[in-house]
Amino acid sequence: MRYTKLQAKAKLGLALRGVFALSNTEMAMAPFTRSEKPDLTAFDPHVMANLETSMWKGYYSHNYLTLLADLIRSSIHVRFSPISTIRISIYAAVAAVIFKKSKSREEAQKALPILTKYFESIMPGSPVGYSANVAAKAELEWWQARREHAHPREYGRYIAQVTSLIYGVDADLIAQACLTRAEAMAYRDSKGRNIESDDWKKIEEMLLSAYSDLKRVVANRWKDYHVV
Repeated sequence: MRYTKLQAKAKLGLALRGVFALSNTEMAMAPFTRSEKPDLTAFDPHVMANLETSMWKGYYSHNYLTLLADLIRSSIHVRFSPISTIRISIYAAVAAVIFKKSKSREEAQKALPILTKYFESIMPGSPVGYSANVAAKAELEWWQARREHAHPREYGRYIAQVTSLIYGVDADLIAQACLTRAEAMAYRDSKGRNIESDDWKKIEEMLLSAYSDLKRVVANRWKDYHVV
């Protein structure tokens, strides 16, 4: 389904109102529900697979309310505060829009500063320090490789590089998890507008496998790591 510019703006405005409504609810409850510090390693594979599948659905159907709400939920899931969650979600969304509008590798570089801010904003939840700029460059590289219809194995390596940085694990140990996630992306791309509910179920199953493999590696690496 195609949208006019007016319809797109209306949907985006509705999405932003929904985001602020959700964030206000979360912030009102924060003093009673949030005493932990953020922890990227605390993710539940089932939750992340479900949220990422929903994000993809929202993105490709132009349902920005669903997309932004799921971005918020994914950050809150790993214990970021409501305010940090809003910041993270905005950086992620703006970087994606800048990249989507770009027509060349040179134009795509305009997304790099905001991507760097995104990786800076999630760093408090990482068990290790890392270069936000290096992570942003690798993230942008796999976006570009996917756009250029590279094989999933190629952009899966860049996904592994980013994941290795933010979780502090060996890229070789998470190579299969990241390849599976890349293959889920390629599967969705192959379906285009003809994607059906069974296809989304398969995608969620693939993402669950990817996040489960990642969780095993991360949990083993940081089994004595506790955020206090």
